[in-house]
Amino acid sequence: MVTRWTRTILTDCLLWTHQRQIASKPLIAQPLIRHKLARLISLVEANQAWLESLTHQMNGMTYSQQSVLLSGPIGLLKAFATRSAHEVADEATNIFGGRGLTVGGMGDKVEMFHRTYKFDAILGGTEEVLMDLGVRQAMRFMPNAKL
Repeated sequence: MVTRWTRTILTDCLLWTHQRQIASKPLIAQPLIRHKLARLISLVEANQAWLESLTHQMNGMTYSQQSVLLSGPIGLLKAFATRSAHEVADEATNIFGGRGLTVGGMGDKVEMFHRTYKFDAILGGTEEVLMDLGVRQAMRFMPNAKL
């Protein structure tokens, strides 16, 4: 769900930066804005690719295989997606300016997402717990190497 919302917020940012005029130029003409958008696109696409990869893997496994092999990566994805959501919410609010802080109007989705994305980080397991699960599961499959 958070991956879908970050894509929605990114879409709104892209539309806004083409529409908003600053000094008779669209906001997208500013290099800093393009840099912010590039970072958001990178985060959104990374989350989407990881989600699709895990989904593809799940489709070829039994439930017992999924629980052994994918619970850690799924936990890591959830933690990464919610950390990414934090950055997307923050940058989107900056791109929208005052409109990203108001309820209603063109920045209403940005305002709502900035206010509520943290629920996704907490519900279903906090980031710290899920990251620990992911690392513990990864270590379980590591060979016993001597350094």
